[in-house]
Amino acid sequence: MKPRSRAAGFTLMEVLVALAVVVLGMMAVVKALNTYTDRTDRVRQKTLASWIATNKLTELAIGPTWPELGDSDVDVEFAHQQWRCEIVVSKTAVDNLRRVDVSVSLLSDPGRVVHKVSALIEPPAPPGFLPPQWSAPPGGGPGGARGQRGQPGTGQPGQPGQPGQPGEPRQPREGGERG
Repeated sequence: MKPRSRAAGFTLMEVLVALAVVVLGMMAVVKALNTYTDRTDRVRQKTLASWIATNKLTELAIGPTWPELGDSDVDVEFAHQQWRCEIVVSKTAVDNLRRVDVSVSLLSDPGRVVHKVSALIEPPAPPGFLPPQWSAPPGGGPGGARGQRGQPGTGQPGQPGQPGQPGEPRQPREGGERG
């Protein structure tokens, strides 16, 4: 009779230790994924709140009337969520400027401000006011000939048959470069 040999394999204790190591590793991965998800949600909320706040400031800045001094709350639906905008309009040292602070929070958690933006707003333009018409300086001064083809620095079109006329091919520069 042959002596009984020990069977090849793992003992129960070795399997339990290996399983414990795997469980600890999986717990670390789950924690990292939860942290990533939370941070992604916070960045998304911060971005949306920033858009809401700047939209409100723009509405106040281009509105037909100057915003009244004081505090007000506005509820907004944006990106399938309910938000609260707290708007504070205050006086400044300059008579024709008002400071506007817009704080945005989720309506479900109004105590936690997600984003805050401030701006200075001037009074609206009087009725019939037209903005200035900007144009290039006459005579091809700095920036006057920009975008025109022709004789360099003159602002005048090129002579027929010379490179630089619209529709004519450009000549290659030295070194074979095209420009």
